[in-house]
Amino acid sequence: MVHYLSEAAPRLRDCQTYRTALGKESFNLETTVSKKETGGEDGLKRLQIHLKKYWQLYLLLLPAFIYVLIFSYGPMYGIVIAFKDFKPKLGYLGSKWVGVEYFKRFLTYPDFWKLIRNTLSISLYTLLTFPCAIILALLFNELRGVFFKKTVQMVTYAPYFLSSVVMCSLVILMVGREGPLSGLYEMITGENVDLLTKPGYFSSIYVWSGVWQSTGWGTIIYLAALAGVSPELIESARIDGAGRLQIIRHVNIPCILPTIIIMFIMSTGNILTVGFEKIFLLQNDLNLETSRVISTYTYEIGLLGGQFSYSTAIGLFNNVINVIMLFISNKIAKKVSGIGLW
Repeated sequence: MVHYLSEAAPRLRDCQTYRTALGKESFNLETTVSKKETGGEDGLKRLQIHLKKYWQLYLLLLPAFIYVLIFSYGPMYGIVIAFKDFKPKLGYLGSKWVGVEYFKRFLTYPDFWKLIRNTLSISLYTLLTFPCAIILALLFNELRGVFFKKTVQMVTYAPYFLSSVVMCSLVILMVGREGPLSGLYEMITGENVDLLTKPGYFSSIYVWSGVWQSTGWGTIIYLAALAGVSPELIESARIDGAGRLQIIRHVNIPCILPTIIIMFIMSTGNILTVGFEKIFLLQNDLNLETSRVISTYTYEIGLLGGQFSYSTAIGLFNNVINVIMLFISNKIAKKVSGIGLW
């Protein structure tokens, strides 16, 4: 009997523990239900307490919020003219509704595919140079001399602050008949020409001048990410016998990979957006075959031709494609690496 009781005691304790747990679970279930019923009220109370506690911060945020609301979201109402035959005299409301007429007109435009081809070729070419800023940032991170590092950074950052007019003037001088790049071209081919008159070279001139101007500035984000790499990881890698290249490959790059993916997603979201000012300043009658893109065509028909509804429809089409590309690239990145914008 004693033996039976000694064996039964642990089972009894287990049973009591189970009943206690079951009771707690029932209590938790009832509590959860009651919380769900009062969750909305509690959330509202917490919000009121939070606003009362930090109202000064929200007051400081208010001017920026109003500014964005008025000057960024307010003008978006203007996209309605993409669906109307807009006449300035009649205004937004008085102009005739034409639906998707201007979108059909753009899609059936004889040079539509040429515009898409030129825009995509320049955008994809620019996207191929995406690693340049990453490589330069990794090189900067390996420099140990403070004075030399700051000097090199200043030299590479400086072109970013040049205006489009000044930068394009320098490019025109560099690739003109008397320019050094045209001289190099003459040494190789025996032909002295202005390289901007060659349609086949326009994309390369546009993209690599952009690399020269913006790569240094683009390293700032990656240098900030590299500054967050744990020194313990680097020290551990060195103790294990890793060299500089191995540390870059197995420590630095994996640590800044989320930043790289986010920046790449944002770059693909601008796939049909090519800077108007620079292309317009480098464009001439001899390179129109490759330099005429969606943004310059919009300028031609919108500002020069006064076709405001048609140009707005093209801009809206461009933005919709960019948003779709942003969602697609974000979904692919999220599926492959688990990292995305949202």
